[in-house]
Parts: sequence; C-alpha cells; structure tokens
Amino acid sequence: MVAGTLSPNRRQVLKWGTAAGLTGAILGKGTLAEDAKKAEIPEVRKYKRLGRTNFEISDISFGSSRLRSGQEDLVKYAIDRGINYLDSAESYTGGQSETTIGNAVKGMRDKVYIVSKLHTSPDAKSDHFMKALEGSLRRLQTDYVDVYMNHAVNDVKRVQSPEWQSFVETAKEQGKIRFAGMSGHAGRLAECLEYSLDQDFCDVILCAYNFGQDPGFMANVTRRMDMVAIQPKLPKLLKKAKDNDVGTVAMKTTRGARLNDMKPYEKDGSTFAQAAFRWVLSNPDMDALVITMNQQEQVDEFLGASGAEELSYGDRELLERYAMLNDSTYCRPNCSDCESSCPYNVQIADVLRTRMYAVDYQDVGMARDEYARFAVNAKACLTCSGAPCANACTYGVDIASLCAPTHRMLG
Repeated sequence: MVAGTLSPNRRQVLKWGTAAGLTGAILGKGTLAEDAKKAEIPEVRKYKRLGRTNFEISDISFGSSRLRSGQEDLVKYAIDRGINYLDSAESYTGGQSETTIGNAVKGMRDKVYIVSKLHTSPDAKSDHFMKALEGSLRRLQTDYVDVYMNHAVNDVKRVQSPEWQSFVETAKEQGKIRFAGMSGHAGRLAECLEYSLDQDFCDVILCAYNFGQDPGFMANVTRRMDMVAIQPKLPKLLKKAKDNDVGTVAMKTTRGARLNDMKPYEKDGSTFAQAAFRWVLSNPDMDALVITMNQQEQVDEFLGASGAEELSYGDRELLERYAMLNDSTYCRPNCSDCESSCPYNVQIADVLRTRMYAVDYQDVGMARDEYARFAVNAKACLTCSGAPCANACTYGVDIASLCAPTHRMLG
C-alpha cells in the first residue's frame, strides 16, 4: 500500500481532542486531572497538508542527519508518538541513516512518508542520479520514496539542469519517486527557490528558517534598527510557494542548537527548542519542520511544541537570551556575505557550518565527514594573517579566530 491517505486512529483522535479541550464533545466530560494527564503525553498534535502532495504530515518531523546503525528503536519510538515524515539523505552518516530507517519501518512502510536527498552537480548525468536513487531505495528497503530532493542547492545551474529534470520525470514514471523538490541553506537560496517556483520544478521545498531571520526580532535583541535581514526575499518566496501549492518544510530551526546553554533559563517545563519551533510554526506559509532527533528524550521534548500556532508566554525571552549568548560565533545560513573575501577561496560559511556540527551539535564524526567533502578547506587559514576576512561578516563573527581551529579539529 502506498502512503498518501493516512488517517489518525481512534487513540490519536481521542488524545488530540483532549489536547484541544474537545474531550467533552467526543467522549463526554472527564475530570480536569484526567484531561491534564492526557495532554502531557508527548505526541504529534497536528498534521499539516504538505502542498500538492496532499500528504498529511506531522508538524514536527524526524530529521536523521545523525542517525546511525542500531538506532532503529529510536525511529520506531518517534513513529509511535505519531511522527510520520522521516527526512534523510544518501550522505547522512555514510548511508547508515537510510539503512536504519529501512530496518525500522519494515512492515509499516505505508504508515510513513520517507524523504531522501542527493547532492548533484550541474554537469552530472541522469543515469548517475538514477544510480544514486536506487542505492537509497536498497538501503531504505523500499521500491519508492515519497519525496526526492536536489540536496543543499546553492547554484541555480543545478536546478536548471535538463539532466535532473529528465531524471525526475523518468523516476516519477517508474514509480520510484512520488514527488520531487529541493533543499537549501546557503547564500543563493532565494535565487534557486525563485527559479524553481517560477518553472514549477518543485513539489516540496526544504529550507533553513528560524527566528534569527526576522530583522524586527533581532533589532529588539541588538538594539540596532538597521539589522540586516538574512534572505529578505524568503518570506515572500514562502508565500509564493504556498500560493503555488508547493509544500514548505523548515530546517535549521534552532539556530545552531546550543541547547545546553539555555538550561539555566528554561522555566515551567518550556524549553528553548520548543520556543524556536513555535516561532516557525506560527508562520502560516510554513507547513512543518524537521529536526534531528538523536534520543527518545529529544522526541518527547520536541513534540511538546506540536500543534502550536503562536509563541507561548516566555518564549520571546528565551529566544532573545539565546541570540545574545550565541550571536558572536553563529554563522547564519542563507548568508555567505563573506564568500568573496578570502584570497584562497576558502569556503568560509561551509567551514563554520562544520564547526557548528562539531562544537554545537557535539558530533565530531558528522563534522569530519562533511568537512572532507570540501574542494577547498581551511588549511590556508593556518598561515594567514586573518586580515582579508577581518571585517567580512555582516554580523560581526570573527571569522579568522574560528576557521583555523576548525581545520585543526577536522582536517
């Protein structure tokens, strides 16, 4: 059976009703204590239509960029909590992510939507894309993926590629993919998104989106009313995607994920991550978000924000506190203003992204794997004075003090 007409079971309906205060209408009135207890169960409380796919997906969904062999129970736990959208890629943990998902969903493939992604190049051929897709299908132990994406796009030529478009058409005809899309989080994201939407090349888009991209919010933190918006076109492009019935999913929602920094400021059971998710879900042009989940406790915590449509009391204070603590070292996705400053062509934004994986995510293995992909890494920074990039960051990040140590750690 092909996923696409998933419907909640009776247990889920009763729990959603409780969470929404509708129990009396469904079951008859229960005690306040019973209602409160049921409302505390960590589970998905809202499913959103993902554009023209007509998939009804969990508003907070499973990201698997750090998923490794042996974590099948984690995937099953997330599914049991109502998560039905599993986001992966052939490059995640060297293929372990897809293999683990494939093992976990045996016998319930029709209960979930699976996404995979592929890094491409403008001159790659369609048979290369098909070979990569078939490798993902083997690891996932399925004959189709629900969404297949052109991954981490930052060059419009990759979207324009007739070979990619031919591959998508053929793969759809063969039933190997149901829908296609693109993901992106670098400086040319808006250009790539705009072209894809204009040409109607995408059924779903996955893009970096978080509270730090709101210039009004950040001006409140920095007390600077001239705060530059990152990707100022992005809100209009999300609206355009919605108007075109293209599904929209957010990533990078916790703005670097230095979650431990926030423990002293979290009160009344509400966490920074939940506040960040509520900010994203408050935008009606964003259907859902994916977030890396690496332990059951994270699944429970993250689902605490499911069903939200606005910020809760205390959320803004947490978000502002986080921004103040981390602004000086956080390299903004969707920016890349520093790109032309380095005479050695160091991929500064990418280098600092791998630093985030190692230092903030505390996943050095993932960071090293990604760092090894770079055509030009930060080796040149070891002997450079730092003068060329000294003032290259629009947001004041001290690039020179971060790139060389990153190479020592990951090179």
